Amino acid sequence: MGREQVLGARRVVVKVGSSSLTTAAGGIDPDRVSALVDVVAAARARGAEVVLVSSGAIAAGLAPLGLSRRPRQLAAQQAAASVGQGLLIHRYTEELARHDLIAAQVLLTVDDVTRRSHYRNATSTFTELLARGVLPIVNENDTVATSEIRFGDNDRLAALVAHLVHADLLVLLSDVDGLYDAPPSDPSAALVPEVRAMSELADVAIGKAGAAGVGTGGMVTKIEAARIAVEAGIPVVLTSAARAAEALDGDEVGTLFHATGRRRPSRLLWLEHATEPLGAVTLDTGAVRALVDRHASLLAAGITGATGSFHAGDPVDLVGPDGVAVARGLVNFDADEIPQLVGRSSPELEAELGPAYAREVVHRDDMVIL
Repeated sequence: MGREQVLGARRVVVKVGSSSLTTAAGGIDPDRVSALVDVVAAARARGAEVVLVSSGAIAAGLAPLGLSRRPRQLAAQQAAASVGQGLLIHRYTEELARHDLIAAQVLLTVDDVTRRSHYRNATSTFTELLARGVLPIVNENDTVATSEIRFGDNDRLAALVAHLVHADLLVLLSDVDGLYDAPPSDPSAALVPEVRAMSELADVAIGKAGAAGVGTGGMVTKIEAARIAVEAGIPVVLTSAARAAEALDGDEVGTLFHATGRRRPSRLLWLEHATEPLGAVTLDTGAVRALVDRHASLLAAGITGATGSFHAGDPVDLVGPDGVAVARGLVNFDADEIPQLVGRSSPELEAELGPAYAREVVHRDDMVIL
């Protein structure tokens, strides 16, 4: 019996990891790329629109630069990405030409899925490419991303792209054929065929990135990507690249994560699932209730203090008197401005410091309850 969510998907985002595209030495494996392209072309031939989120740029750049493993330093990663991205897209272009398909390189930054103007431009670009029958091939723009503002891995990127393009399905491909209830190396480990609620994974031992040294993910980031997608109403299939054809045919392979939520703004998905807070703002009990129960904005009157080094626009945790984070939001003030705002009313701040200081410390539209 096939999976209806897969068979009925008209727009699909497929994400493939570095380890599924490259050799042990770090270079692009032509056979693996060719096999993946054949699978994507077959899905296109059946009438599905496909967006491919492809890792592999940094891995592809390792060998030409004489590197044996993925470097730790950001500048070295960016250098490898600069070399490898062209090699990767060239290989895809050649393979897609066998199927009379055109590749389009789309390099995204966090701004492209979180800032409204960038988001709308990105959406328009994807819409135009798909309408023209072009296959968008997406990667993070590693050459300009900073360590503070980046997706961190292409699993999260794929989940946010699935939301951005209004996908019906997200397929995560790696070197593991699904989610297991224990490390796959454990002889007693069993495949988890379906996940209907993320709470079902409470007792599942989830592994980290593999030993090949070419990727950044691992099962942890795939589960997090699945969480982002399903909470936005998009089902997810997690399986190996070797079983990609079966997965897109709707066969019961890998692990199917059922959708649990509805669409919401991409910047809020990113804020909750793909950011590290740069500080914390402490709230009194009344402010906690206002945020959690009434979904109100955070005003200065409800603040008791702040920690960390952050600037206006940075993500911060909003913490109750007990030290537990109740929300995360994009703050409107620098950390060194917070002390003069603590506990003061908006009219008082406007009269003393000017109207700019009477605005919300965190607006409810830039906040997620945790």
